[in-house]
Amino acid sequence: MENRIQGKVILITGASAGIGKACAEKLAASGASLILAARRLDRLHNIRQELSERYRVAIDVFTLDVRDRTAVETFSRQLKDQDLIPDILINNAGLASGLDPLQSGNFEDWDRMIDTNIKGLLNVSRFIIPMMVEAGHGHVVNVGSLAGYQVYPKGNVYNATKFAVRALSEGMNIDLAGTAIRVSMVCPGAANTEFSEVRFHGDREAAKKFYEGFTPLSAEDVAEAIFFIINAPAHVNIQNILLTPTAQRNVYCVDRTTNTNPHARHGHNEV
Repeated sequence: MENRIQGKVILITGASAGIGKACAEKLAASGASLILAARRLDRLHNIRQELSERYRVAIDVFTLDVRDRTAVETFSRQLKDQDLIPDILINNAGLASGLDPLQSGNFEDWDRMIDTNIKGLLNVSRFIIPMMVEAGHGHVVNVGSLAGYQVYPKGNVYNATKFAVRALSEGMNIDLAGTAIRVSMVCPGAANTEFSEVRFHGDREAAKKFYEGFTPLSAEDVAEAIFFIINAPAHVNIQNILLTPTAQRNVYCVDRTTNTNPHARHGHNEV
């Protein structure tokens, strides 16, 4: 496959772990220059050291909380001042927090998801996309979810935020008509990353148990899909990839082959 991203400048939010980190490694290996942003700067420094030594590419790291609009604006100015204009933006920062019925939901969990998954994506897009428009080229990839297509019990607010990501991606595409800026989305199903630990408020055992009985997606699987999207020729816009493990056909149909109870082979699956 032709490598069309070598030498491109790629900004990844939420780059300190999971899908963001996997994207950083995949894209560094492909010769891209990286801008990595996340709240955990110590992790970003470790990633930069490892990848820059291994692949000899330029990597800049920034501490960033996408929920903080003022911080995002300051970050965008820093990029301009350093002449770091992204060719590609991967809006990866996002999370699920809690798993409660709506009627007993935790307000802090709700705010955390809405502020990160919706407002955070909007904040970053609002300040970065104008740079692309001015440059005359660019590509935005928003990380959505199967949860943006199907609602499941206790997913309520997380589902709503991912439905919003889907709508915003489609809206960006329309608003950028007439420019060379492409907008794409990748929507993973069950993926075994740090995501689940966050959802279960740090309970690693609960997160681990969730994936028993089937092989989920890995962060690297999603990174491969994102690479496929951004490596397409300039006249091709892959608007969306819905990506699930083979064992998962929708949020309710997951074949847990190690489960000895035949009535429990299929059940809803949070993503």
